[in-house]
Amino acid sequence: MKYILALCFFCSLFSVSAQNYSEDIAPLIYKHCSNCHRPGEIAPFALTNYNEVASWASTIKHVTEIKYMPPWKPDPKYQQYQLENYLSDDEIATIGNWVLKGMPQGDPAKEPAFPNYPKGSQIGTPDLAISFSQSYVHKGNDNDEYRYFVLPTNLTEDKELIALEMRPGNSKIVHHTLFWADETGKARAEDAKSPEYGYTGGGSSVSLDNQLPGYVPGQKPNVFTSGMSQTVKKGSDLVLQMHYAPSSIDEPDSSTVNLFFAKKPAPRKVQNKIMLPYDLVNGPFIIPANQVKEFHGVYKIPFKVSLLGIWPHCHKLGKKWEAYAKLPDGSQIPLIKIEDWDFNWQGGYYFNKLIVLPVGSEIHAFATYDNTTNNPVNPNDPPKSITWGEGTSDEMYYLPLTYVIYQPGDESLVLNSSKPDLNETGIENIESKLYPIYPNPVNTQTILVGFVLNKDQDVAFNLCTQDGKQISNLQSKQTYLQGQHSLKFTIPDNIPNGTYLIKMNTTERVWTERIMVVE
Repeated sequence: MKYILALCFFCSLFSVSAQNYSEDIAPLIYKHCSNCHRPGEIAPFALTNYNEVASWASTIKHVTEIKYMPPWKPDPKYQQYQLENYLSDDEIATIGNWVLKGMPQGDPAKEPAFPNYPKGSQIGTPDLAISFSQSYVHKGNDNDEYRYFVLPTNLTEDKELIALEMRPGNSKIVHHTLFWADETGKARAEDAKSPEYGYTGGGSSVSLDNQLPGYVPGQKPNVFTSGMSQTVKKGSDLVLQMHYAPSSIDEPDSSTVNLFFAKKPAPRKVQNKIMLPYDLVNGPFIIPANQVKEFHGVYKIPFKVSLLGIWPHCHKLGKKWEAYAKLPDGSQIPLIKIEDWDFNWQGGYYFNKLIVLPVGSEIHAFATYDNTTNNPVNPNDPPKSITWGEGTSDEMYYLPLTYVIYQPGDESLVLNSSKPDLNETGIENIESKLYPIYPNPVNTQTILVGFVLNKDQDVAFNLCTQDGKQISNLQSKQTYLQGQHSLKFTIPDNIPNGTYLIKMNTTERVWTERIMVVE
């Protein structure tokens, strides 16, 4: 009897581990790829079902193995951010093995439903929607285009911005968008010089300082919570840097930007400190022809702050970025590392938790540039000496650091959330819950724990026996915001086979979910 039970258990484990599209591949594709790879969006082909994925299987295997796709540039082992979109090494191996095994489909009944992508706003009814005043035609010459547009806000009073949402008019060509709020009129003056709608430029759009959250296809807009906001001054212009992807035919675009303002006072002002060439300790900012050169910038924090995010930026000579904070006690906090900078896949990154920096802390930021013929995107052939400039054939050392002034409790304030919708019905009616653990059964590997909170509250996680005895403290008490969250934990390798409980302790009550540990 024991032999039969053992055989059945072995067979059940084998069936779980056998990779197929429905159970193993579809969840990865739908989560990481289909947002862009679907009809009408920017990707060149659709990945919405088994036949489409199987027909591109070899390409998918290749681009995921070299980590070209999904296009997530920061090193996930260096620092973690909100809204991350990358595949783990195990997930990449799963895709590769599935392709090598002949791409079995599995049971279609076990395939997850294709995501229901909203056609309108992803986060609610905007307080202000600003659209292009006319359509702009992106030429069908198979080239990237970077173009600036100036959209008047016509605000009659200052507003506290908590979210910005891009609604592309033509999703097939809108690759990404950067935003600034300009109260100086400099961008409007630059726009007036161009006879066409919008104007060409590069870098930081005539060196504007008030940078707002950016847009990348497939990424849900960031929402500031806990009384945080960015100020948009009355009479400001909204400045957009649009990156249009190559197209073989002329493509029109007329996009809209949704702005969401705080309904309650949001006094914690989100600000930007921008590191520029005058922060360099090894300047001047000149990149000689036929050289690879690294620049090191240092900025000393003059008052206690809490960092929210970081926005590394350079142009086509850029190869690497690394930034960390050095605290007065000599310890270091990693901020970002990008080993394969790609001008076409740049963005801003918000941390999962506020990073508190005491007075006297230093930001060290290193940027490497390749001005040789080994750089395939070098805009000059042969290479020539390059220095600071706005155009994409010039270069920039440009690093916005997004922060708020420190308040007590920032050390435990967790920001990693899918952020509540900002619709008019409010968010008070959501219920807290703990989702089933994934994967389950599990061995000594990482598990995904998802949960929802109906309000900001303290949360802790423990691994317990079925009778409630604690075995391992997975996470001590931390404050999480209202909304949906997901965390990753590793099951200790000394846990015997058996059934256990994942226990979530909150301010309200205790939730539990069963999990089976197997070898």
